[in-house]
Amino acid sequence: MRKVLLPALIILAAVVLLTRIFFLQVIDDSFKLKSENNAIKIKYDYPERGYMYDRFGKLLVANQPSYDIMVVPREIKNLDTLEFCQLLNVTKEDFIKKVAKAKIYSPRLPSVFVSQLNKSEFAAFQEKIRKFEGFYVQKRSLRDYEVDYGANIFGSITQVNESQLKKNPYYNSGDLIGRQGVEESYEEVLRGVKGVKYIQKDKYNREIGSYKEGKYDTIAVQGEDINLSIDAELQRYGEQLMINKRGGIVAIEPKTGEILALVTAPSYDPGILVGRQRSKNYTLLYHDSIAKPLYDRGLLAEYPPGSPFKILTGLIGLQEGVIDEKTTFVCHHGFSYGRGRFMKCHSHPASQQLNNGIYNSCNTYFAQTYMLTINKYKNPGKAVDVWSNHLKSFGLGTFMGYDLPTGKRGNIPTSKTYDKIYPSGGWRSTTIVSNSIGQGEVLMTPIQLANMMATIANQGHYYTPHIIKKIEGEKIDKKYTTRHETSIDKKYFPPVIQGLYDVFNFGTGRSLKVSGIEICGKTGTAENFAKINGKRTQLEDHSIFVAFAPKDNPKIAIAVMVENGGYGAAIAGPIASLMIEQYLRKRITRTDLETRILNSNLKPRYAILGGMEAGSAVESTPKDPRLQAKIIATTPPVQKQVKVDTTKQN
Repeated sequence: MRKVLLPALIILAAVVLLTRIFFLQVIDDSFKLKSENNAIKIKYDYPERGYMYDRFGKLLVANQPSYDIMVVPREIKNLDTLEFCQLLNVTKEDFIKKVAKAKIYSPRLPSVFVSQLNKSEFAAFQEKIRKFEGFYVQKRSLRDYEVDYGANIFGSITQVNESQLKKNPYYNSGDLIGRQGVEESYEEVLRGVKGVKYIQKDKYNREIGSYKEGKYDTIAVQGEDINLSIDAELQRYGEQLMINKRGGIVAIEPKTGEILALVTAPSYDPGILVGRQRSKNYTLLYHDSIAKPLYDRGLLAEYPPGSPFKILTGLIGLQEGVIDEKTTFVCHHGFSYGRGRFMKCHSHPASQQLNNGIYNSCNTYFAQTYMLTINKYKNPGKAVDVWSNHLKSFGLGTFMGYDLPTGKRGNIPTSKTYDKIYPSGGWRSTTIVSNSIGQGEVLMTPIQLANMMATIANQGHYYTPHIIKKIEGEKIDKKYTTRHETSIDKKYFPPVIQGLYDVFNFGTGRSLKVSGIEICGKTGTAENFAKINGKRTQLEDHSIFVAFAPKDNPKIAIAVMVENGGYGAAIAGPIASLMIEQYLRKRITRTDLETRILNSNLKPRYAILGGMEAGSAVESTPKDPRLQAKIIATTPPVQKQVKVDTTKQN
């Protein structure tokens, strides 16, 4: 039996292999198309990318025709290199490098030699293309931006790199792919499906018709159109208000989580990243270490949230039962705690309860509330984790899951944070009390601040923020319609919301009222430090404002962060109130306020950060006027700082 088994297995294996080989070589010849077959030429038909519209149907991004010169290195014959280079305005050295690079990819397959010719350049080359064997024209479509704002939202399209080629077999050398923003997040939706044609060639390398009568040819499928959740006019207005400033604005519709505006400043015209100058312009943007125009501050910049964080301190105190609406703390211009330390507070009546504690932005009230929350538990480590978990239920301290490819977690400390900072132990509520007023180790991004306000507007729930509103012929991901509940009971939100409303009636936002619109909001001022010439230097504070409106049935929640903007009601507050009125009324009644903000110029403050005299930093911006139009000379934000005591937490 054993003597028969081994030969039988060998014969069986041989039959299986021969059968498979026969099938592949005789019956199914589709694998020939995947080989570098000299007798078959592959031509691709690239579809138009899907258009982008705003939430109201305004066209934002369309397409324009473009032409690439493709090269098949093995087919280059009898080429007049000088004439060819002059026609395409390339040097002989560049010609040699490009052909060598194409050979590395494949001697037999096409590669892009020169990309994105315009119509006139294409016409000049087309007249003489018969003289240049091995080269042909590939028609594509490039983006045509209908607006000069929203660059951080749209992203751009660029050629695939080697890493992407290895990861995704759909792409070939020279193909275009979405990079950053919506173009990257929704690449598979927007790109469509390219068509393929297989052309049979004879022994003289002449095309003689479709391979197998077009049996394997496919038709290009155009990309799907999409509607973004953005209000185009609100986005444009936000970018105008942020000219000569640095920071971010995020506006969200509370009942859906749709992002209404996502502003970063400085910004740039998205049209400069289209055409043959794209690479040059992108390099200028990338290396601009002063302005950082490619840095999306709305999603990436992590700031101490300052006084807006007191809202959460109050809600957690209510949920943990350490305070109620009537709990009273006495504030004598500040709060004494632990070994003679003193947290200053600005002037207001001494006796503070929840309502006036919010609208007066009393440091003492919220420091006491925080300490009671921590001291409720015998173990401060457990207490901090309870506090931290409440905050995380608001989507803080983690990536929020929105549909844009970039972002930061922010920071919500836990017991592990302080065990690491204080390895010998001994930390307690007085050690970390600066968390109560949004300083200490707490960091938040503008989109997290905006989502926090959307959650409060909804009285305890939120939907994951997202930029997509509609995809033609498809449903959006259900995670954007899934409701997330916080750990705070709904009954605790109304008194806090009343306090936020009274900010505009009796508190720090009195000067920001908009007649006829009930706004709930909170000013904030966060201290700001930077190293200048090796020395830790206190600079102008960051200006913060968060709000939602109207008070009942809220339609917009917003967070505004202006770096080095000073007092919260000085710059960020006016911007927020103007944005709210623009969205709800489509017009501005406080034109005096609008004029002041449009004319506000913070560049001298940013120049100090660069170690330069006021005004000189602007010379570091690119010379291209389309770049200069929006790029403001700035430096990256100071992202983290030590615990502070401040009189400016309002």
